[in-house]
Amino acid sequence: MKRQKIIIGILGWVRTLALTFICVLVIQNVLIVHAVVISPSMESTVMTGSRIIGSRITYRFCEPERFDIILFQAPDGETEIPYLKRIIGLPNETVEIKNGKVYINDSGIPLEDSFIQEAARGNYGPFTVPENSYFVLGDNRNNSHDSKNWRNKYVPRENILGKVYISYYPTPKYLNKP
Repeated sequence: MKRQKIIIGILGWVRTLALTFICVLVIQNVLIVHAVVISPSMESTVMTGSRIIGSRITYRFCEPERFDIILFQAPDGETEIPYLKRIIGLPNETVEIKNGKVYINDSGIPLEDSFIQEAARGNYGPFTVPENSYFVLGDNRNNSHDSKNWRNKYVPRENILGKVYISYYPTPKYLNKP
């Protein structure tokens, strides 16, 4: 009788641990994406060393939008570590950077860029974004390895891991559109 209670207790713990493990796997592989920021490319919006959480399911219900901050697999495939950047160009748009300012579809008015701390420099493009792809830039434009520099300039939709909503360490911060 005592031995049976011990076995039932052990089985209860095993069941609890197994369910916990399954829940964690589902949350991490279906609902959220987590990463540690390892480069200064998004400073001062997201600092190097920050830990961030994004939603894997957001883009199942809506399309990525300009200025969304996303985690994605590197388009050149040089690393397994996810990249963190801001969407600038949408499918079928032409992006051009003149004197550090970003222009979409030959507009005479540059995109709003109040989220970048240091004035961007350089001339790049024009780049025409293919269907189901995105042109992304870091907020620290002068120190960001991004679409303007890559061999494969665009992030395919299927490479997007999630939309980033929160930086929770070292200081909690909600990340949204500027």
